[in-house]
Amino acid sequence: MIPTPDTGDRKQEPAAARETSDTGDLIPGLPEDLARECLVRLGFDQLPAARRVSRGWKAEVESPFHHRLRRPRSLLALAQARPPLAGSGPARKYAAAGGYSYRLVLHDPAAGAWTPLPAIPGARGGLPLFCQLAAVGEGPATKLVVLGGWDPETWAPTAAVHVYDFVAGLWRRGADMPPPRRSFFACAAVGGRVFVAGGHDEEKNALRSAAAYDAAADAWAALPDMARERDEARGVRAGARFVALGGYPTEAQGRFAGSAEAFDPATWSWGPLTERVIEDGACPRTCCAAPGTAADSGMYMLRDGHVMARDDSEGGAWRAVARVPEDGRAAAAEVAALGDGRVAVVGSACHGAEQAVYVLSHGGAATPSWTRGAAPPEFTGHVQAACCVQI
Repeated sequence: MIPTPDTGDRKQEPAAARETSDTGDLIPGLPEDLARECLVRLGFDQLPAARRVSRGWKAEVESPFHHRLRRPRSLLALAQARPPLAGSGPARKYAAAGGYSYRLVLHDPAAGAWTPLPAIPGARGGLPLFCQLAAVGEGPATKLVVLGGWDPETWAPTAAVHVYDFVAGLWRRGADMPPPRRSFFACAAVGGRVFVAGGHDEEKNALRSAAAYDAAADAWAALPDMARERDEARGVRAGARFVALGGYPTEAQGRFAGSAEAFDPATWSWGPLTERVIEDGACPRTCCAAPGTAADSGMYMLRDGHVMARDDSEGGAWRAVARVPEDGRAAAAEVAALGDGRVAVVGSACHGAEQAVYVLSHGGAATPSWTRGAAPPEFTGHVQAACCVQI
């Protein structure tokens, strides 16, 4: 039973949230408030079907009032490998190289549920390889954005953007990322925008350029250049700012720097360069930040088999929170902070083995503890990208 927030007198809510007169009662024979309680308990994957039942249900599940009644859940969006492809077909080149194509999967750690999302229309051979994922908006406006990556047939970088609407259950093609076509760029959502920065172009030159995608307006805006080139940088959200962390310049070729730059959308400018946010030489791939406001958003990463947390009150020092379970430690692929002191680690006991999701709960006086998410065999494939989605 999902608890319902105290919202006061619901009869005072806007008429748009209460409009059912064109189709009668939401559920025949039930009082309006009780019918709403039933609709609030629908799973996120049932919303597309629910909005097709009637105009009244469509108006209800799309209304801000409905989504204020729903308790937000932190889900993991995963770019996860499917079973091996056949040796022929449009993705045969990738099948020959690795044997896998990728699809989008949503995992609800609290319920232990796994749900594949519909395939992107027209996508050849599955998701682009090494694409980035970001979630924007809240309530009925929540969208999952897939950006860039490599065409799984040609391995050419793509500027494509695809946006998934959770209420409608549909994909739309977004405006392409502005040139140059970049790979392995930093990416994170802040507010209603998705920020991208750095990476490298088609000539393997590291980039300083950055841009922001407004998902509601379906439009890109250029950002000022960063102070440094940042190939293979990591993007995280820190409060209301976008942070490009780590990476390396063209001439360094894999020698990671530990510096970071933060972009403030309010001033449309980058702040001062901060050195040694992580150790020089450390790959920032597993860095992540918890969703929420500046007051409760922490930064995490994996190091030496431990989940580490950055303590801003101690001058940005990193401290070990918990050791990753042994059967997920050897090949930890992705890390995503879920909020409320929970961090999800996707990993396996060795390279090539089935991957699992491990959720760390910590904070307060409680002893840090791990929960391993049970998954059917079809949801144990390699994960290339992950992000937290709050619905």
